[in-house]
Amino acid sequence: MDKEIKILIVEDLEEHVEIIKRVLENSKLNTRIFVARDGEEALDFLYNRGNFVSTEEYPKPDIILLDLRLPKLDGLEVLERIRNDDSLRDIPVVVLTSSKRDEDLIRAYESGAKSYILKSAFIVLLRGEAKGLLDAILSLV
Repeated sequence: MDKEIKILIVEDLEEHVEIIKRVLENSKLNTRIFVARDGEEALDFLYNRGNFVSTEEYPKPDIILLDLRLPKLDGLEVLERIRNDDSLRDIPVVVLTSSKRDEDLIRAYESGAKSYILKSAFIVLLRGEAKGLLDAILSLV
């Protein structure tokens, strides 16, 4: 696949960011990766405000990988704001979370998440089995 896929990772834990980046970099996907460390920073990125003013440096992502448990503004709130904004609602969001709570899963899908992947799968990702995450990304771009 030659098309560059712009991916925004919204994750506060550095070790999880590094695992996701490693999986993406080892894939055959042509990716450009951006990272936001909390919910407010994610919205700043998406609206090109604060430290992310340049639309050239910080373009709209093709896909968002969103953690639910974030500082400042949680992932479900970020997801709802994305879905309620005409300029953002078409960006596919994959929720990556440690939450196994049914209500989080239901609310994420009701709020427009395209996929919900448990972080416990990261143990598998470390062994190079990133098929679930990569399949989710490929099906959405």
